[in-house]
Amino acid sequence: MLALLQRVNYAKVVVDGKTTGSIEKGILAFIGLEKGDDEAKCRKMFDKILKYRMFYDENEKINLNVEQVQGNVLLVSQFTLAANTKQGNRPSFDPAMAPNEAKELYAKFVAYAHQKLPTVQEGIFAADMKVSLENDGPVTFMLQM
Repeated sequence: MLALLQRVNYAKVVVDGKTTGSIEKGILAFIGLEKGDDEAKCRKMFDKILKYRMFYDENEKINLNVEQVQGNVLLVSQFTLAANTKQGNRPSFDPAMAPNEAKELYAKFVAYAHQKLPTVQEGIFAADMKVSLENDGPVTFMLQM
C-alpha cells in the first residue's frame, strides 16, 4: 500500500463538473493499492497519515500532525502509484491490485477514515478526477506499508 502525501493550503476533486471533495489546510493523500494489501494495512496506513508530522510547530520545525493543526484530509485513489517504473519507458501495472478487489478494499479504507476523522473528504474511485491544489512548501512524502 502506498500513500503520496502533500501538505496543502487547499485541495479539491471535481468529477463531471461537480466537486466531490474539498479541504482547506491539510493533507491531500493519493492512495495506491497493491496486490496483497488488506484491511489491516489500510487501517495502519490511515492511522499513520493522521499522525505523520508534516506541519510546522511554533519553532518552525516540522513537528505537528494534521490533527494538531486542525487540518483535514482529502483522499484520492490512484492506481498509477503502484506502477513498476524500473525498466523501459512504459509503466507496468502488475503490482497494482485488480480493480474490482481494489474498489472493495478502498471503500473499506474510506469507511475507516470516516470513523477516525468524520470530516475526511474524498474523490470517486476509478473516476476521471480533476484534482487542484496548492502545495504548501512544497512538502510531499511517500509512505509505504
